[in-house]
Amino acid sequence: MATEEAGSRVVVADDLSIQYLSTGSPSRFRAVHGVSFDIAAGEFLGLVGESGSGKSTLAMALAGLAGSGAVGEGIPEISGGSLEIHGTRMRGVGGRGRDRVTLQVGFLRQDGAERLSPTLTVAENIAEPIYLRDRRFDTREAGAAVATILDAMRLPLGLLGKLPNELSSGQRQRVALARALILEPTLLVADEPTRGVDLKVRDGVLDVLSDLRRTRPFSALVISSDLGVVSRIADRVAVMQHGMLVGLGDLDQMLASPEHPYLKGLARARETDTITQEQE
Repeated sequence: MATEEAGSRVVVADDLSIQYLSTGSPSRFRAVHGVSFDIAAGEFLGLVGESGSGKSTLAMALAGLAGSGAVGEGIPEISGGSLEIHGTRMRGVGGRGRDRVTLQVGFLRQDGAERLSPTLTVAENIAEPIYLRDRRFDTREAGAAVATILDAMRLPLGLLGKLPNELSSGQRQRVALARALILEPTLLVADEPTRGVDLKVRDGVLDVLSDLRRTRPFSALVISSDLGVVSRIADRVAVMQHGMLVGLGDLDQMLASPEHPYLKGLARARETDTITQEQE
């Protein structure tokens, strides 16, 4: 059920906690502890934090996957608080409600480029989400949509017939991003969208996202271990440590006068990186 308060907000998390159930054991591991934030329509929220801080768990929840799998399959469940996506309460949501949400969410996993099927062409990999939704979808219309999104990724149409192993790492990453955006979602959840690429390719991926944001407005959660990525593309930044939010707001302001020890460490690291770049 939608709420009036969430009308202009695509995501609303209130005291949200997420846990995993262990296979063959009653024990539970809480990966996210009582976080509260929102993402406005058209906003890009960046998310940074050390490995194991709960970033990817939060990404799965916003992608609509929390609670969607069997116990022990590495699927998290919402164990406390609330999460609303497009006004739908995700805690205990049924199959139909989840389907409505996931249709509006594009999910680029951290290993999205590696998840591309090696036996499918670039065109088939990108189009696959279309046919998973509707096996009878018109092939010409699907082909046009694939060509359009590939062009938006600044990739040549000549790649459509190639296999993933024939592409560079940067090209594979853009194909994975194209796959996540092929259904024109209103929310993109991108977990490390520039993972495994060099600085030049990284900037190219960020330019693509910025261009797409102008031509087909959508909201996004952009997760990165690179402060340069979130500072360039995000309107606000959330910082996680040990499953909790330790900072939320404008990155420059947070790091200019950090109060939390982890934020102080990020500020020092950023200053060191700046000095190194100036010396090079």
